[in-house]
Amino acid sequence: MPVLAIEKSSIANRMAVAWQSSAWSPVIFWQKQAGARPAKSLMSGRPPCHDRHRRRSQPMKNHMNQSRRFRAGFTLVELLTVIAIIAILASLLLPVLSAAKKHAQVVKARTEISQIVQAIQSYNSDYGRYPISPAAQAAALNPVTGPSGQKISGEFTYGASYKGPDNVTPEPVGTKIGGSTILTNNEVIAILMDITNYPNTTIATINTNYQKNPRQVAYLNATMSGDPKLPGVGPDLVYRDPWGNPYVITLNLNDDNKVEDDFYRQPPGANGGPATDSSKNALNGLIKQDDGFFGFHGNVMVWSAGPDGKIDPGSAGNVGVNKDNVLSWK
Repeated sequence: MPVLAIEKSSIANRMAVAWQSSAWSPVIFWQKQAGARPAKSLMSGRPPCHDRHRRRSQPMKNHMNQSRRFRAGFTLVELLTVIAIIAILASLLLPVLSAAKKHAQVVKARTEISQIVQAIQSYNSDYGRYPISPAAQAAALNPVTGPSGQKISGEFTYGASYKGPDNVTPEPVGTKIGGSTILTNNEVIAILMDITNYPNTTIATINTNYQKNPRQVAYLNATMSGDPKLPGVGPDLVYRDPWGNPYVITLNLNDDNKVEDDFYRQPPGANGGPATDSSKNALNGLIKQDDGFFGFHGNVMVWSAGPDGKIDPGSAGNVGVNKDNVLSWK
């Protein structure tokens, strides 16, 4: 293409023009001298060709940068690898968390059991009697034949029905009234917490008009759950352990300072018996009484069926489903 080249003098500001034959109009550029700025087109005002090429290459650079940013993300294989690692760590961590939760619940059960024992002892110290109903008092006086053939009386156990080792057969625990009825611990709790009516009802408790607690002292400060299946004191006033099962409470009413729980009094059988270990030795401070039963030196026994909520009257107290029971005398 014909070009008219003009040399710009930095001194005289003159242009030296060199003509070449052309049928087209000339395109005039400043010829760059040493130290001068890049030449510009006098006719179009556009930057030189190399400037245009540089500008045209800019979108390509942006595209390359975007490609690099895209390639900086995770691939599918990398994501699957990370997910697999997280799953493995979770599988290792879950048993630890479960064990920690179980330990915390056992500690809580021990604390609540201790509070129940202390509340009963404080009540007895103030009133010279235990927080029970007349029906429980009468049932405790009914004689029971012990393994040695002796007639004994004076013990009463507030209990419930628990799951057996097969997780199907129920195992009742507690002193029976009228030959069949077992009372839960709600009578004791109503008196110790100084509650005269069941929550949100007009139904009176055994402590109606403060008959069983005239001083109106709250000996026990337990959490109200609002649900009969949850831990704590439910609307039925039954005090349940952290696994939702009623606490078993046994009281000695004959002042001989030896209390025999309905479940843990049992002597060793073919498989041991809850009062003893697998070698037929008494467990956790229990001692064999003259009547052939096993008892604890004291007047109050409180216990929980533990995390599994199961009991087995035919097995030793330190094996199987009995092993995790939480005991006040242990």
